[in-house]
Amino acid sequence: MPIEIPTDLTPELVPLSWLIGEWEGRGRLGSGDEDSEHFLQHVSFTHNGLPYLQYRAESWLTDDDGTRLRPLTVETGFWALERKQLDADGGPGLVPADIVPVLKSADEVEALRNKDGGFDISVSISHPGGVSELYYGQIKGPQIQLTTDMVMRGSHSKDYSAATRIFGLVDGNLLWRWDVATGGDAGKGLEAHASAFLHKVS
Repeated sequence: MPIEIPTDLTPELVPLSWLIGEWEGRGRLGSGDEDSEHFLQHVSFTHNGLPYLQYRAESWLTDDDGTRLRPLTVETGFWALERKQLDADGGPGLVPADIVPVLKSADEVEALRNKDGGFDISVSISHPGGVSELYYGQIKGPQIQLTTDMVMRGSHSKDYSAATRIFGLVDGNLLWRWDVATGGDAGKGLEAHASAFLHKVS
């Protein structure tokens, strides 16, 4: 399945372009064994001319046949190449960028490649219940690996200290796995949290 790159895409989002669109499919909680609960997920990656993708994932608990039982959760966030912010970049807050886009050519983006031949990326994801994650990782072709640098929890949030996520494009489908750690030890105790197989719906 060929990857279509939108003609109006900011150059530095080209490495992330295969994510853009709407995805939907089913997954399993935990390790995915036969006792694991099922869920349905709808994910969107959109862009608005700025150098990041907007991310939203909505999930529902289902029965074994895929019938929705109840809402499970919603995640929202931003995905971008990890690079030094330049004077011409926008922010903080509503401070406008001097130039949009700041990186204007494929050559400028190629200069950001890391020693592994991929691109460093940063991902921020917010959850209900006062939890926000900051991930750093790498995108290399149709594969993404992310590890939390920080998990911010509100005063009444449930225990959650670290996570990893992996994503891959296989035969046009988006596969992902999410492992998490609780108990206050960010370096140990990662356990399978969920995984899913999504197909593109638009």
